[in-house]
Amino acid sequence: MYKVTVGLEIHAELKTATKMFCACRNNADEREPNRNICPVCMAHPGSLPVINKEAVCKVLMVGKAVGGQLADYTEFDRKNYFYPDIPKGYQISQYKHPLVSGGVLAGVAITRVHLEEDTARSQHPVRKQASNGAGAEDISLVDYNRAGVPLMELVTEPVIHSAAAAGAFARELQLLLRTLGAGEANMEKGEMRVEANISVAPTPSKSDLLGKSDLLKLGTKVEVKNLNSFRSVERAIAFETERQSKALEAGEQIVQETRGWDEAKQMTFSQRKKEGSADYRYFPDPDLPSLRLSEIAEFKNIVLPELPWEQRERLRNFGFLQEQDIEQLLVDIELAGFFNRVTEQIESLELKKSAANYILNDVAGIRKNNPGWLPDMAVFIKALKLPSPQAKSSIASGVLAQVADDSALPEIAQQVIDSNPKVVAEYKAGKEAAMQFLVGQGMRASKGSANPQALKEAIQKLLG
Repeated sequence: MYKVTVGLEIHAELKTATKMFCACRNNADEREPNRNICPVCMAHPGSLPVINKEAVCKVLMVGKAVGGQLADYTEFDRKNYFYPDIPKGYQISQYKHPLVSGGVLAGVAITRVHLEEDTARSQHPVRKQASNGAGAEDISLVDYNRAGVPLMELVTEPVIHSAAAAGAFARELQLLLRTLGAGEANMEKGEMRVEANISVAPTPSKSDLLGKSDLLKLGTKVEVKNLNSFRSVERAIAFETERQSKALEAGEQIVQETRGWDEAKQMTFSQRKKEGSADYRYFPDPDLPSLRLSEIAEFKNIVLPELPWEQRERLRNFGFLQEQDIEQLLVDIELAGFFNRVTEQIESLELKKSAANYILNDVAGIRKNNPGWLPDMAVFIKALKLPSPQAKSSIASGVLAQVADDSALPEIAQQVIDSNPKVVAEYKAGKEAAMQFLVGQGMRASKGSANPQALKEAIQKLLG
């Protein structure tokens, strides 16, 4: 038997007005290539970076939320390596003095959380006709809009032992970032990327473990980079677990390397041998000052909103929400806010349950095609007392639907009684289900405009 151990490195772009070290817009939705660039983020000679205070604040919020130790002293370092998508030839990151050390999220211990700048975005291959008229050739293009965007990196301890647990951690981090307003973390946009460090080792028996702690050593680490969906994270870990287990079973040695994930083939592939920290030649960036965070007012008193796990507990206390309902509300922050505001204004438990039903189904359904839409709150609360067809119509339109005048209910009730003598006799004989039939007939007679409860009371009153 073999046991998998996983540590995650997750990069998430932060939601700030400007980039990490310059005044260029941080706009993940920009479609025109190389629009949001300047001499600083393009590394022109003589240009000097300036630290984005908002980005630092948002990483500290994450650190406080996970119970990590916030740094007093911190500095930025140069991480030296060459890729076409890094204009400087190095990346400004943090090495010895991260902003956050330690912490726990979703039961997983966190090593550190630090701040750096993102790279540009490469597009390749692109087919282009050669200038000499020859056949098409492969070229690559680079869009520098993303270069210099604030990037948070969170590193976990190697304490995850299943693909499902790794996926759950990544989902919880995305939810936390959105709740804090620190980032959108849309994986399909590349705003959050996951790298998984995976090792597989034989599982020692309990008798073998007695007095032999060295048997708990991890296997050789393999890193799978740039996983851009939760499903890819889980499938890549599952694939590597099987691949490494089979190799060990066959007596082969696992090579420490960096691998990629092929979504089409659903398998990893070798990219390069893994670099160590010495290969990056870290040293403090001479153009940026070190920071004493305790001396900066904005970093002293960071206030957190209600955190996802606190929201779960509060929503469970309602007593009528299922776990999937709670997660639906947590994922849609605007919808959860509307639910909270509505339920705060309602005392009746039954009306709160009714409100939850309409919000989780009707309102959420409309929002799928109209993101950002929410019903008029005053109309919504009044509509909770209407029959279902009128309530749904009112919620969608924002205009309170007309219902039958209560003064008409006795007449409708008498009509139902006169038309259904056999059912009336069954009800008088003690058959409660007969009343539901009578109410249904009354609703049909009112064309759905009557209040079912009021109609039931009118029928019962006439029957004595």
